[in-house]
Amino acid sequence: MHDEEGAGPHHGTGHRARLRARLLAGGAEALADHEVIEYLLMMAIPRKDVKPLAKSLLTRFGGLAGVLNADPQALALHPGMGETSAAALKIVALSARRLARAELSEAPVLASWQALIDYLTIDMAHLTHERVRVLYLDTRNRLILDHLESEGSLDEAAIHPRNVVKRALDVGAAALILVHNHPSGSPEPSRADIQITNRIAEAGRLLGIVVHDHVIVGRHGHTSLRAKGLV
Repeated sequence: MHDEEGAGPHHGTGHRARLRARLLAGGAEALADHEVIEYLLMMAIPRKDVKPLAKSLLTRFGGLAGVLNADPQALALHPGMGETSAAALKIVALSARRLARAELSEAPVLASWQALIDYLTIDMAHLTHERVRVLYLDTRNRLILDHLESEGSLDEAAIHPRNVVKRALDVGAAALILVHNHPSGSPEPSRADIQITNRIAEAGRLLGIVVHDHVIVGRHGHTSLRAKGLV
């Protein structure tokens, strides 16, 4: 497994310069999705036309978000890729997560709802396994702890009400938001999702811990159980 960094001469200097000029002079839509991937790959494979590779990655992984959130090994093993190229793509995904989390930490979570959804979507929407997280908040609804409660198989993840509420007490939280993803892509809550939410909410009420919401994220969007009147 290796990057094809030295795979013959490349005469696309002018094309690369035009991409760079558009990137620096334009806004958020300066480059098409395949050009974003192409530009990133140019850093790792400087002497090869990487436009076909960029397009093949988008086709295989279903779009820009799918590529950036793909499993590193799957990226590295893709024809024409390698560990260096995979790392060039993964560092962007890591940077996006850090930026989204920083924005979320600067204000009360309930007053920064879109920042929360952006962060959760970046981090969880494209996972192929189920992940449960609990966001613990202080009395001003600022984030105290973003805790990974469990990672499950493709169709199940364990979450225990007693553990969730105990940790809230341990960290001095006044409230919490439950979060998990649906690998199927649909964010619609299942009966089990609703039941576990109500069990945790009831356990929290007994000890003065408020469950603000349970947010489900997937490739096709997100669902707030609070907005649906289910919390």
